Amino acid sequence: MAERILIIDDSPEFIELTRTWLQHAGYEVLTAEDGIKGLRSMYSGRPHLVLLDANMPVMDGWEVCHHIRDMCDVPIIMVTVNAQKSDMLRGFGLGVDDYITKPVDLQELLARVRAVLRRVGPDQQEDGPSPLHDGEIDIDWRSHQVYVRGELVKLSPTEYRLLTCLVKNRGWVVTHEQLLEKAWGPNYLGDKCFVKLYIRYLRKKIEKDPHHPQLILTERGVGYRFTPPVSKPVAQ
Repeated sequence: MAERILIIDDSPEFIELTRTWLQHAGYEVLTAEDGIKGLRSMYSGRPHLVLLDANMPVMDGWEVCHHIRDMCDVPIIMVTVNAQKSDMLRGFGLGVDDYITKPVDLQELLARVRAVLRRVGPDQQEDGPSPLHDGEIDIDWRSHQVYVRGELVKLSPTEYRLLTCLVKNRGWVVTHEQLLEKAWGPNYLGDKCFVKLYIRYLRKKIEKDPHHPQLILTERGVGYRFTPPVSKPVAQ
């Protein structure tokens, strides 16, 4: 069964060219010319990935992204003329999985689509390692639900990928480059600011005191290490 891709963009030319490339590559393509129609297509079409423009009438892509993230963890690639790094960081802050600036090289876009689908695909299938049972972090690998000290915590897809990468390698240092490749793909190697930003987001959600983290530890100049607390022996 072909994977479905939803294009939400107000440019008929971009939609037509991109749809042709994606269909030739074997994908099923849904399209919407504005944000509201895009959200309707999200409900009815259940796409596997969304290509989303930031600048649209009626409802812009930032708001659409926020609504999508309230609904589900479907991968989102922002495709926009907004080339400022602040816009890129805003997109990642809202939970997009990749960010491409227009004008778009369609071969590169297709490669990015394949990379994102390949990156998120295995995580939806795997059982993952044994969940932690230390009272701090518990992960349901199939539903992607994370419990912190018994309470369900809502993580963005990027936050979830970072956390699971650290948890699966618990006790070991995971480098900035390894985290970048796992959460964003090889195109963002070298942009350590993305890792630092999302580690800060993650600590706010899982640490008792984000300013004095006990779970996600910084290894300066190298990366981060997840260290679950050692259970204290019960006094006899």
